[in-house]
Amino acid sequence: MSTIGQSERDTQNRIIALFRDELGYRTLGDWTDRDGFDGNGNSNIEDGLLSIYLTKSGYSPAQVSRALDRLHTEAGNPNRSLYDNNKAVYSLLRYGVPVKAAADENTETVWLINWENPAQNDFAIDLRLLVSPPVFLRFP
Repeated sequence: MSTIGQSERDTQNRIIALFRDELGYRTLGDWTDRDGFDGNGNSNIEDGLLSIYLTKSGYSPAQVSRALDRLHTEAGNPNRSLYDNNKAVYSLLRYGVPVKAAADENTETVWLINWENPAQNDFAIDLRLLVSPPVFLRFP
């Protein structure tokens, strides 16, 4: 049995235990090779989980849809650097997503994180890291 990557895996297990046991996160399991919660592949934005959380927080389907659209737009903007995309996503996480559910309605803020009552957030951890053995190339 190979021990390559074992120390990294041991570290991951300790971190997962910290988040699960000490911080109260729920564990989603090993998502290294999964197709995604909503069938759209592995992503840093989990539409299905975020939709469930926002709906439970009292937002309408139209508000949830618009907030997710804005989040994806900011996260994947091809006209900005990764750094600037991250800053835009941070702003949405910190200050909320302004959405207008219908033309005749006022703009409301959809809070992706409940800053006033952090215990109401849905904290979870998954494993997506894959430790592969090093590849050694041999040239003649």
